[in-house]
Parts: sequence; structure tokens; C-alpha cells
Amino acid sequence: MVKMSLEPVQVMSGQVAELPKVAPSSNGDSGGSWEGKREFDKDHLGLTAKPKPPKPENAVTVAVSSRVLFRTEREQKVFEQKGVEEYLRYQIEHENEPFAPGPAFPFVKALEAVNARLRELYPQSEELFDIVLVTYNHAHVGIRLINTINHHNLFIERFCMTGGSSPIGYLKAWQTNLYLSADANKVREALTEGIAAATMFMPEKMTEVSKSQLRVAFDGDAVLFSDESERIFKAHGLDKFFEHEKENEDRLLDHGPLKGFLEALGKLQKKFYAKGQRLDCPIRTYLVTARSAASSGIRALKTLRAWGLEIDEALFLAGAPKGPMLEKIRPHIYFDDQMFHVEGAAEMGTIAAHVPYGIAQKHNSKHNTSAGK
Repeated sequence: MVKMSLEPVQVMSGQVAELPKVAPSSNGDSGGSWEGKREFDKDHLGLTAKPKPPKPENAVTVAVSSRVLFRTEREQKVFEQKGVEEYLRYQIEHENEPFAPGPAFPFVKALEAVNARLRELYPQSEELFDIVLVTYNHAHVGIRLINTINHHNLFIERFCMTGGSSPIGYLKAWQTNLYLSADANKVREALTEGIAAATMFMPEKMTEVSKSQLRVAFDGDAVLFSDESERIFKAHGLDKFFEHEKENEDRLLDHGPLKGFLEALGKLQKKFYAKGQRLDCPIRTYLVTARSAASSGIRALKTLRAWGLEIDEALFLAGAPKGPMLEKIRPHIYFDDQMFHVEGAAEMGTIAAHVPYGIAQKHNSKHNTSAGK
């Protein structure tokens, strides 16, 4: 018997999170207000034709675990209490009941909104977001997943159902730009293989986010940048950190695990700029860092500029809590390498994803603080 890993998305406080109110189904909340109508060109028979998925080499590929795209707590209980066979039987019996949206759902909807704008401007281009659904589930569960995707009016044509095996090799074959999962071990495995990845959690509440503009917020050190400066802080303290940054402000920081995803976002942003839509761009990026602007911000900004990357907004918080700022930004996702900041963001209703990378993983705790983040 194949051993399957089916842990649900972790709820930050151990409670079941409240979701935006949508039309009820037998599986709990479902599509209603989430559903948007896609309008595609008619084919030669007058039938609605869906767009073709782009080739992986042209696309910005985002791989999303089914456990972060949808809510599967009830199914998890069946698996834990009754085992794999009963779990599969339950899924087949309920395959016409759609799953409710999970923490990655608004992010995926925002990706599709950007794609709709890109197709309007560049009808023949394949430089689009391509979403791949990744699941440890057996293929039998695929019917329920497909029914759920159709119910929520999502455009996800690519599936990877591994039946309990690791998906990392498939992610490399898809040329994945970002992998989002509830499984921290698989996220670490992806990062080791050079794939940008983060662990997602379900906050107690989910702040309403924009349906027309994708907003992505990043921490600095150990996310966009390497953990070089964070190592100085951990080993020698705050004063040495400031001294190190001042001495090295003209030396570029090395890249961190999510630099490539920011590059991919920037590439798509430039397609809107080329059409005179800089001020109406449906992608907006944010740097939210605990660095101080005057004492350690210059090096971060010089590094981004040297990389040719634009960040729309940069917030240097000098150690202040990030949660209140993120509550104002309302990003679809925020990436940070420290659980302290992930938890703080989640308490304010922000969907925050943990990037388990760098020296901070040896110090991660709820009471940890950082100078360079």
C-alpha cells in the first residue's frame, strides 16, 4: 500500500478559519461570489473556446498544491480515522461536491485576472501565468478536483497527481517558477533543488483582496536576497550588522530563493508598460522589510537596481511589526523566512507564506526578532 501524505493546511491558531461568505454546498462554503465569468472567442462553430495553456518554456509557471488551493479538512479526518481505502471511497462518493476555496485561491484568481488582461493586449503571446495543480492524491480523486475547478470557474488544465510520491521531479520538468504547498518538507526539498517555494497557512480570517490587481509582497533577506546580512546579525548583533551594511553598501547582495519569481513578475509588468499601462498595471510588487532605510536600506535598493528589477513600493520598517502595513497593502500573498512575521501577518488577515531558507531557520520561534528582515 502506498503511504500518502495528506496533512491539511495548518490553521495558524489551531482554529478553523473563517472564509468569505459564498453559496453553500454539501461540502461547506463554495463558489458563489468567487465566480467570475471568463469570456473567450467563439470558435468556427460558434461555441465558446477556452484559451490554450502556454508552453512551459514561455510561461510563468505556478504550481499549487490542492491542499492550499482548496479546503480539505473533512477529507483529512476521514483519512486519519479510517485509512486510505475509505478515504478514496469517500472522495469518489462525494466527487460532485466541490471543495471550498483555500488560502491560495485568491492568489490564483488574481493570476487569471492578469492573464485575461495580457490576452487582450497580446492575443498570440504565451508569456502568461500557467497554473499547475499538484496533489499527492490518487488519480481517482482527480474527478472531484476537476469538478471543483469547473465549479469555481478556474482555468487549470495541467494536473500532477502523484499518488503519494514526491512531486519535485515533475516541478523541474514543468520549469516551475513558484511552488506553494502545505507540506513544509516538500517546500524545503523544492528550495534545495533551486525552485522558489513557500509553505502556506490558513489564517483565522482572510482580508478581502483586489480582484483586478495582483499584489505580491516580499521580505528582503533570505527571500529576495541571500541570508548573508542576517548571519552577521545573528552572530554579532545589531551594531555589527549596521557596520557591515555600511561597509558593503556598494557590494551587491547575493540572490535569495524568490528573486527569480520577482524577475518573472517584472517581465510581465513590462509588457503592460510597453502598452502605456504603467499606471494601470494589474501587477504590483512590494518590499516589506525590517531593515532601516538610512542604515541598511541603500544596499538592498542598489542590489535590486543592479539586477534590473523594479519594486513598486518599498517599506523599511526599522524593526516595527509588519502586520499593520500588510493589512493596508492587502497582498494576495506575502513571503517571509521567519515564522514570527508570518504569524504576525496572519493575525491581521494577510495570507502569508513561509520560505524555510537561511540561518533564521535555526532561530525561528514566535518570539524571534530580526534587524535585517
